[in-house]
Amino acid sequence: MSLPVRATVTARVEAVTPKGDERLLVEFLRVYRDSIQLVINEIWGLSEVPSWTELHNMFYGRLVKMGFRAHHVSEIYKRAKEVVESTRKNNGSKPLLKKLTARIHTLDYKIDLDKKTLRVTVLRDKWVELKLKWYSYLNKYLDGSWRPGEILLSYRCGRFYVYITFHRDVVFREPQAIMGVDLNFNNITYTIIDLNSELVSIGVIPFRGLSRALHLRRLAEDLQKRHPRSWRFLKWARRTRARWLSKARNILVDTAHRVSKKLAEVAREYNAVIVFEDLEKIKENNNGGKKLSCEKTLWCYRRIQEYTEYKALLKSIKTIYVNPARTSRKPPNGKKIKFINYRFLQLGDTVTSRDVVASWNLALRGLQQMKGSWVKWSPDGPGSDAMKTRTEPGNPEAEKYLKAFTAIHK
Repeated sequence: MSLPVRATVTARVEAVTPKGDERLLVEFLRVYRDSIQLVINEIWGLSEVPSWTELHNMFYGRLVKMGFRAHHVSEIYKRAKEVVESTRKNNGSKPLLKKLTARIHTLDYKIDLDKKTLRVTVLRDKWVELKLKWYSYLNKYLDGSWRPGEILLSYRCGRFYVYITFHRDVVFREPQAIMGVDLNFNNITYTIIDLNSELVSIGVIPFRGLSRALHLRRLAEDLQKRHPRSWRFLKWARRTRARWLSKARNILVDTAHRVSKKLAEVAREYNAVIVFEDLEKIKENNNGGKKLSCEKTLWCYRRIQEYTEYKALLKSIKTIYVNPARTSRKPPNGKKIKFINYRFLQLGDTVTSRDVVASWNLALRGLQQMKGSWVKWSPDGPGSDAMKTRTEPGNPEAEKYLKAFTAIHK
């Protein structure tokens, strides 16, 4: 039996405070930010970042005199150390904090999920009560399986926001299949095999998010070309450009959510482990020309993988990553492979796409990684069944494969 894994989700809720308590809360957030900046300023010039014990000896007395509680102080240490270490790792200059944000320990707040209220401790052990503007979709975290953790309190544009973290332990299911996933610019192809490396199903999830985002980005670039020197000073041009780019980003995020949700549902249907390509430095690779380089900048493959991994975790489905080298060129069933063009190929007596071959090989490599030994191929299955696309209504990619197969064999 596998060990439990902690799943965490963060819910953002707007909060309202009484007029008298708003000043106390803003003052607390400002002093909290300045205290983190104080710690950063004093440890930035040191050759090594001090440990938590060293930070405690250096700053505990000074911060307690400012009115903080013990857990406030420990969160200030932690945040300052995280900022310094991440900035040095990226070779950045000394950070300067501007946002009014505070990380609150579980012992420093009390939340009533029935009344939708939150009480937070501020300076000198004073308590401030906030009324949460609850949303109906957050009720799924109130079923008893999720437990609240630390919260993040933020103040910007005259409004308070509370980021509540909920967590629960998840135990992975015992898998009955392996699903290899091949990510492309306009579709996602997946192949499902059982634990004996026998083919179970093949499917395609088409999407147009990348092409729509590229169109909006080109509109923004054409606007800058028409006004190369004055677009920054034209109010309508800045607003139009910002609107197009914001819409393009929203399209990519929505596409990633929709596709990842579909992948997680298919994996749960077959109780399959999801196998992704371990893609690295794709945007730095200049192969493919100018058009492909433009598409790479908007290709949200990392976001799709992360969203799918998280949604699968909530469904107790495991996700693994394998090396994708030569997955679209190697025959997955031991039969002879012949390339027709850049997209289609002939595998034995069957015509299919390179995406299908790649996802099939990814599934086999995932099975090999799970078993820890070489997997035997299974070339005994009939060719017509091996390349049969998952039947879904309105699947244009599947129709293309079937049309190509029919045209070549006429």
